[in-house]
Amino acid sequence: MSLEGKLVSEINIKSCGDVFHEIFRYRPHHISSMSPDKVQNVEVHEGEWGTVGSVIFLNFIHDGKEKVAKEVIEEIDEEKKLVKFKVIGGDILEAYKSFYLTVHVETKGEDNLVTWILEYEKLNPDVPDPHTLMEFCLNVTKDIETHHLTGKLVSEIEIKSCGDVFHEIFRYRPHHISSMSPNNIQNVDIHEGEWGTVGSVIFWNFTHDGKEKVAKEIIEAIDEEKKLVKFKVIGGDLLEAYNSFYFTVHVETKGINNLVTWILEYEKKHKNVPDPHTLMELCLNVTKDIETHHIKDT
Repeated sequence: MSLEGKLVSEINIKSCGDVFHEIFRYRPHHISSMSPDKVQNVEVHEGEWGTVGSVIFLNFIHDGKEKVAKEVIEEIDEEKKLVKFKVIGGDILEAYKSFYLTVHVETKGEDNLVTWILEYEKLNPDVPDPHTLMEFCLNVTKDIETHHLTGKLVSEIEIKSCGDVFHEIFRYRPHHISSMSPNNIQNVDIHEGEWGTVGSVIFWNFTHDGKEKVAKEIIEAIDEEKKLVKFKVIGGDLLEAYNSFYFTVHVETKGINNLVTWILEYEKKHKNVPDPHTLMELCLNVTKDIETHHIKDT
């Protein structure tokens, strides 16, 4: 029975293939922030990042155990977006005489195919093929993809109108916003539940980027102390470009000053989806319209 083996697995990613390759060539030390439950730390011990011959040390979790690996970059092929690592120390060599990991990306249009190749020689016939290590590599790949497709925008704006009233509008009276900001919001209806309650479902007709659009949202959280309401998008035009989308609006009142903070959290369907800066602009413009409406009434 041969002690040598090879595993090959492919996985499509929706994030940028060039960025993925760049991470494994030049920035493997950033992976711990993208996949922290699997990779705890990556350091360069010899040479420089992104160069053949450099030695990298990894702390990682595999099969529920904390492990280490010392690897040397054996090959880099920019045309193929390929990096090949040879394991030269650590836990893996307790079971394998030799072990190599190769990762490369093939890009065709919007599609990016990541291929992992594990080549190894076992120390004895009782050593299992490293299927769980391949699963580890694929899961790290998914984490890196998710990291680059998810995002968060935060914007703050001061208003001169009452902060309590502003919060009350978004909690209890979003259906009044169309009269305050008619160019941006045409209609707001409640489809399930009651106004101002967690779990209620609201339907919005609005204009964004010059187009009439709709959004179906559920109120996911309300915090009266923070004057906060969080909406989760569960239907409509936004989900054509994003897998998930959340709006949070809250007001901080200090004396006569009221600071409105908008938070947009999202996961893109693919790398070509833009960050929702124009949607943040819409939120800020609606905020200004509500402020103007209430200043006129005072």
